Amino acid sequence: MTPQLAALLAAAALTILVCAFLLWRGRGEEERMAARIASIKPKGVARSRRKGAAQAAGGGKARLKAVAAQIGGALTRTGAIDVKTQAQLEVTLTAAGYRGEDAVRIFIGAKLLLLVCAPALMLLLVAGGTMATFTKVLLVAGSAIGGLLLPDQVLGVIRRRHAAGVARGLPDAVDLMVICTEAGLGFESGLDRVAAEIAPSNADVAREFALVASEMRILPDRRQALMNLGDRTGVVAARRVAATLAQSLQYGTPLAQAFKVLAAEMRQERLTEFEARAAKLPVILTLPMVVFILPCVFLVVAGPAILQLLDTVGN
Repeated sequence: MTPQLAALLAAAALTILVCAFLLWRGRGEEERMAARIASIKPKGVARSRRKGAAQAAGGGKARLKAVAAQIGGALTRTGAIDVKTQAQLEVTLTAAGYRGEDAVRIFIGAKLLLLVCAPALMLLLVAGGTMATFTKVLLVAGSAIGGLLLPDQVLGVIRRRHAAGVARGLPDAVDLMVICTEAGLGFESGLDRVAAEIAPSNADVAREFALVASEMRILPDRRQALMNLGDRTGVVAARRVAATLAQSLQYGTPLAQAFKVLAAEMRQERLTEFEARAAKLPVILTLPMVVFILPCVFLVVAGPAILQLLDTVGN
């Protein structure tokens, strides 16, 4: 065994020991907290097996999140990640639908865990192989880079999916708001009702509307709660809806009329988008037609003539 490989194995073993200690510590704290909660709960409460299994699965996820949060918090307290980078991460996580005080710390901790565990696992896989030392080092380094960059790529995909879900469900939510306002519900009550009704079909819009309703009850300026909707999601349609409703609240124009105008505009934009996508279909279908359909047509049309020509030349 070469000295470089021995050093890598020692580093991997030390990393695994540190992660195991953190997991044991987080599990012990969670068990102590669960014991304290169980001691103050009334006795004789019946719990189903399904609920117990769900709590056990949730406890495993919570334990893993707690470990990642501890690691990320320790890293942020050292000053290795500046405040500006943390603020950018918070904005990105908020746009992806992850909110809370521990979101940034969990993300940083997950990146650090993947940065350490991915090369350690790769090292264990290739340690007993017959590959060259340079190849092993290259694989370990590649897994470390992949573990560092993978969370950012996954977060980007989740952010785009969340933004697409908000943009897709916002016109339907505005239509529902028109119905609620015309039925006599208030603005906050309408937001809560729309969030509850649209949750089965579009959970992204439901979460955003529920958060807007909560912020409107807490913040002193109701317009700021609406503007936060556009800032969180980064969707152009959400920014326009927030700006229009903020102006309606500022100048006292009827909300029902504002929602009707927004609903009509969004329906027209959706129709225009469908027409644009339909107009692109001939261009998109050109290549499949040339590759798959045109050879078949040429074979059917010109095949008999080619066979007769071959018979004539052969005779």
